[in-house]
Amino acid sequence: MWDKPDILRQLSNALFGISLVLALYGALHYALYMQEFPLRAVQLSTAPNRVDVAQVEAVVRNELRGNFFTIDLERTRHAFEKLPWVRKVSVRRHFPWQLEVGLEEHLALAHWNDTELVNTHGEVFAAECERVMPEAAPRPDEVRVPGGAPLAGASGIHRPPPCGETNQVLPKFIGQPGTAAEMAQIYSAFGEQLAPLKQGIVQVSLSPRHAWQLRLNNGMVLELGHEQSQQRLGRFVAVYPYSLASMQRTVNYVDLRYQNGFAAYLPGYTAEKRKQG
Repeated sequence: MWDKPDILRQLSNALFGISLVLALYGALHYALYMQEFPLRAVQLSTAPNRVDVAQVEAVVRNELRGNFFTIDLERTRHAFEKLPWVRKVSVRRHFPWQLEVGLEEHLALAHWNDTELVNTHGEVFAAECERVMPEAAPRPDEVRVPGGAPLAGASGIHRPPPCGETNQVLPKFIGQPGTAAEMAQIYSAFGEQLAPLKQGIVQVSLSPRHAWQLRLNNGMVLELGHEQSQQRLGRFVAVYPYSLASMQRTVNYVDLRYQNGFAAYLPGYTAEKRKQG
């Protein structure tokens, strides 16, 4: 072999290539783990309205591992998604030592069966507080990483107001498992139909037989049934100003499950009594 220069040249080139790869790997490994690239700050792209910043700080302290290059973004994203009121999370690196976290919060649309909430996407979720906070103007925020220094020009941490400080009242959805998205959609449609009457919906009920019932903010209950519910409500809206609105007495229950009309009941009659009768 020693008298074959071509083979020696190829062997030499191979050894040189292996050495170069090992040297590059060592340099890259050193650069990734060296102390010059610690993760110093986590910046929230928008100030949270409902997410407790103290819980965000706890995730930063307890869940973030590694430096700017080695931190597991997928693991970090899942850690933030476990927080109450968080719907989705995006995580991005900003060279050389910053992590940007975007928190998409649930926007509560209604109570769900007195135990959970429904968001504007028709998704059921659990939250520590069951009332919607007023919207705050989004602005960047920053959370310190343990041992790290805040970035220059940071605006500080904005903390949302305490739970309960709101004038917004959520309607109530009473339905079967798996029907929240449908109820959110029909709630919006029913609300548009009732807009000319200046009446809001405080409760939507969907029975196991898929029958709809509405309770309005004036206390009136509308029984729509399981067929042609929107057509029946449209008929009620069309005749209400010329019939029930002109009555001197309050109507508290209206059965719209008739082909060519509806039945109105005065105080003393409720939906429960009507079913018993």
